[in-house]
Amino acid sequence: MLLEAGPTDWNPWIHIPVGYFRMMHNPSVDWCYRTEPDPGLNGRSLDWPRGKVLGGSSSLNGLLYVRGQSQDYDRWAQMGNAGWSWEDVLPLFKRSENQERGEDEYHGAKGELSVSNMRLQRPICDAWVAAANAAGYPFNPDYNGATQEGVGYFQLTARKGRRCSSAVAFLKPARKRPNLIVVTGALVQKVVIEDGRATGVSYLARGETEALLTARREVILSSGAINSPQLLMLSGIGDAEQLKKNGIDVVRHSPDVGRNLQDHLQARLVFKCNEPTLNDEVRSIFNQARIALKYALFRAGPMTMAASLATGFLRTGDHVETPDIQFHVQPWSADSPGEGCIRFRPSPCRSASCGRKAGGDRA
Repeated sequence: MLLEAGPTDWNPWIHIPVGYFRMMHNPSVDWCYRTEPDPGLNGRSLDWPRGKVLGGSSSLNGLLYVRGQSQDYDRWAQMGNAGWSWEDVLPLFKRSENQERGEDEYHGAKGELSVSNMRLQRPICDAWVAAANAAGYPFNPDYNGATQEGVGYFQLTARKGRRCSSAVAFLKPARKRPNLIVVTGALVQKVVIEDGRATGVSYLARGETEALLTARREVILSSGAINSPQLLMLSGIGDAEQLKKNGIDVVRHSPDVGRNLQDHLQARLVFKCNEPTLNDEVRSIFNQARIALKYALFRAGPMTMAASLATGFLRTGDHVETPDIQFHVQPWSADSPGEGCIRFRPSPCRSASCGRKAGGDRA
């Protein structure tokens, strides 16, 4: 049985790539989390979208397919995380992937998750890539291949111009199985633990009726970086002192649960352009209708656009061996809808800051 707190992924905007504009910050499919005011951000709070729908955040994210660096996985394995080396995870990436470019040493073509090239090109993004090449940064046609370093274009988790979420890729084919039941509108409250073993879950059906499910084999938490640790703590697994303060019976003292969260903050830089951008293209109703028709007929054009078009994974200097900064290049800007703009969003690849450590201090 699969329990989902949100609805099914029926909304057509979920499956149109550019629909993430409408899905993020939409309380029907987004938890609409916000961070606490952060002194490091001059006291600001930031939106933190998280999917509340079948497919989770993969049903409303920006569709960009980025595996990460092989060295990062090897570093996790060296820290004691068995099974997380690049040699361990690469076969799993390949097995799940249906790569539009075909199968090779780093990619699979027989898996469930479709990965495809952009169906949108813009001269201003091509000019950015060419300028980066002229400045000495290499062109990299496959940042998920032998090396991540260089500039190029994103690939998407999309299939023929439509989003390929985890619900589309993995759940939809499995719905035919007679032994699978999917329940939406089911908010899990806690994992039931007996004699040190997870034996089931307690949940609210449609926010009203409390129900208890017993598992014969196992309970799998797949609720993301926020809700999975929250459920563990509600189930009595976490820092004993904190659990007791909140009236939760302690099942296991595990102080790192709910701590050490890391995220990659992006800086948003907007530049006005002499060249036309998507901001110019969508000004008139006629152009909007033309864009919609192009997508309906050919699954092409601006409606196939992901969160970014061009990208760069670069090193900030010779003091690092692998890329430590990533660029998102977008031929539009929602910050200046009436003007032709291009937007750059650099972000660190390996953030040093994290949530509260085991001792309770911020880092």
